[in-house]
Amino acid sequence: MSLMAPTAADAGRRRGLRRMRTLALSLLVLAAVVYLATLHVRDETLWGYVNTASEAAMVGALADWFAVTALFRHPLGLPVPHTAIIPKRKDELGRNLQTFVTENFLTEDIARERLAAAQVGRRLGRWLEDPRHRDRVMTEGLRAARAALDRLSDEEVRAFVVDLLIPRLVREPVSPIAGSLLEGVVADGAHHGLVDLSLEQLHQWLEENPGTFHDLMGERAPWWTPPWLDERVISWSYRQVLDWVGEIRARPDHPARIAFDDLLRRLADDLQHDPVVMERTEALKTRLLTHPQVGPTTLSLWRSLRTSITAAMDDRTSYLWRRGDELLTHVAEHLTGEDPAWRDRLESNLADVVSFAVNTYGDELAGVITLTVEHWDGKEAAQRIELFVGRDLQFIRINGTVVGALAGVVIHALTQVFT
Repeated sequence: MSLMAPTAADAGRRRGLRRMRTLALSLLVLAAVVYLATLHVRDETLWGYVNTASEAAMVGALADWFAVTALFRHPLGLPVPHTAIIPKRKDELGRNLQTFVTENFLTEDIARERLAAAQVGRRLGRWLEDPRHRDRVMTEGLRAARAALDRLSDEEVRAFVVDLLIPRLVREPVSPIAGSLLEGVVADGAHHGLVDLSLEQLHQWLEENPGTFHDLMGERAPWWTPPWLDERVISWSYRQVLDWVGEIRARPDHPARIAFDDLLRRLADDLQHDPVVMERTEALKTRLLTHPQVGPTTLSLWRSLRTSITAAMDDRTSYLWRRGDELLTHVAEHLTGEDPAWRDRLESNLADVVSFAVNTYGDELAGVITLTVEHWDGKEAAQRIELFVGRDLQFIRINGTVVGALAGVVIHALTQVFT
């Protein structure tokens, strides 16, 4: 199986390997020429040192040539034992490399340490300070969102809602959930804002529409009462209602507010414990969800929502783009600010995610090494590895030549001293 297609960088690596091979071979040839030229000199002279040094240099050069070549192929094509190591033992080397990576890189402690040293939070904050980077985040995020929207067909949405979601909601009891939710809302006072808004709108409507109020009340007045009496009663009633709504608005402790809260509490309790109320709630839920118009209405709402979102994506002046940029700016300010809480929270959560991935999938990730190496062709694997590291390995041959020559000089000198 072919490893990969040749790249432009491979040509440069191949030239570098060829130059280093030529240099190492040239030193071997030089040592051989010097050895032959000084073969018949006397050992006691300076040339004797030169002859011995060149002889030892040849031995060192040949030994290291054999060692380097044996990694990738059989030297001179001879099937010498323990040669062509990479082609023969690539699978074992891959397994050993997998074990090394697993034990020394894919561990929770190392992952957390490297993540902490990287200061992801601060660097992300500084990166987001640049408006161009925020624009890029928005562009890529909306591109992914658009792709997701385009893949969702109307039929898929309809099938999800009608065939999956609605039947599940029909089977699931909602009364206890609704009661518990309402109980929490009342306990936290979260509904007070809605009550205030409703009272404000009601009071404003009464102030702006006294005629409408008079017309509504006039329609219900008895036929036998004189008009002047109806007018006085309706005017008095209008003032009383207007004052009463205004008083409720102004007083958080108004008895009407307290009574309304008590009503909501009783309703929340009944939704959770009263069988009659629970049954009626479930029946109402079922009637609403199984209405034939639910499917078409849901599909119509989905189409409108998708159209609105798509239009907002295309308009860089839309609220979606402005709000997204504001949010990213807010994140950048917190990540680069003096308060480390945001950075610590982000990096802690990210470290937990990385640790989970390492602990859960570390072996599988490292297993890619073994699986990939097993699919390699042995000969091509050796050629590719030699192309990447062979140039540096030629220094072994060069060093062997030089060190061999120095060793030869030392050995010759010792021989002269002790003989």
